[in-house]
Amino acid sequence: MRVRPFRGYRYAIGREREISKVVAPPYDQISAEQQDALYAMSPANIVRVSYPRDDGDKYARARATLDAWLAEGVWGQEESPAIYPYHQTYRVGSREVTRVGLVALGQVTDYAGGEVLPHERTHAGPKQDRMRLLEATGADTGLLFMVVADASGALLEASRPGGEPIAEARDLRGERHRLWRVTDAAAVARVQAALAAARVIIADGHHRYETAVEYARRHPGADDKLMAFFSLDAPGLTIFPNHRLVHRVDGFSLARLSAGARRWFEVAPLADPLAFRPTNRALGVVTADSAVTLTLRPDAFDALPWPAGTSRAWRELAVSILHEGVLKPLGDVSDERLDAGTHVEYTADQEEAVRLARAGRYQAAFLIAPTTLPELQAVVRGGEVLPQKSTHFYPKLLDGLVFHRI
Repeated sequence: MRVRPFRGYRYAIGREREISKVVAPPYDQISAEQQDALYAMSPANIVRVSYPRDDGDKYARARATLDAWLAEGVWGQEESPAIYPYHQTYRVGSREVTRVGLVALGQVTDYAGGEVLPHERTHAGPKQDRMRLLEATGADTGLLFMVVADASGALLEASRPGGEPIAEARDLRGERHRLWRVTDAAAVARVQAALAAARVIIADGHHRYETAVEYARRHPGADDKLMAFFSLDAPGLTIFPNHRLVHRVDGFSLARLSAGARRWFEVAPLADPLAFRPTNRALGVVTADSAVTLTLRPDAFDALPWPAGTSRAWRELAVSILHEGVLKPLGDVSDERLDAGTHVEYTADQEEAVRLARAGRYQAAFLIAPTTLPELQAVVRGGEVLPQKSTHFYPKLLDGLVFHRI
């Protein structure tokens, strides 16, 4: 992949380093309540451009807001090109983890070229929204989360600069984000050489990547996208599961589901769903008044109604077993319903999934194991994409630490 330094746009350059008030999660992670909270944090919060309120012509308003910020010097552009090391320090249980990477411009190309590998399918609606916003503002505010093999260690080395960061912030969950700036030509060249022949996997940001590809088709030469690159060989690539919350399924009952599941699964009572630890072959189902485990019998794996042409690696995923062995054949949740989002919602928080099911907010919560990095790589490098919402990389990258304007 071709990688380039850039003259980033940042908030209060040289004046403020702590900028929690102006950063925001990726647009697709923002609820209506969070959007209101971000608006209230500061009149300069990046959400006003990255995910403006849907009242009136939100795209024109985002453009006017950005123009005003730049005219007034609220946000400004760096004097010289740079790459930007980016660290995220967060907690997983009792452990503190730091993920290190760097932000640069990466060239977008069609998937057919093999330089960039997706791991999930996309939908037209979000891409239309992102395209209209990009055409209106020319602002590339959202970081793509890219992971790449780093055998030489050049990416990891460049991601660990000395000195103090130029910006730092806490996200809405309290996790710490820090940004540095590197202009040294030799350091930039080492990163470019390391990534030149690399095959890069999109961890988060498929809709924005495909929007950028289409934008480049419409505007030849505008083929750079703001990306954050992280080494597959470094610690900190944490993936949470996306537990399924099912609702609006006609005639759903745990008894009926359990009876059907016995064709392939061992069904057993689950006394404490919060203490349950799912595996690829064992999932939990929680309703308002009961809970069970479904454990796939070894002799039943090949008997599941697998889609034709799917690999063993794809079929071994916890989410594949859930979709193909439970939700579709037993819960009447088809691919079309999954795509439409009418019957299934998601949470990476097992406690929340159990609480919502127990409260009767959903018909059932399906608790599954997370997809691992080796599993993701095996599927993607084999030319397949994972089922919808198979991964939840944590923490999310922040909008507003630095952005690019096309």
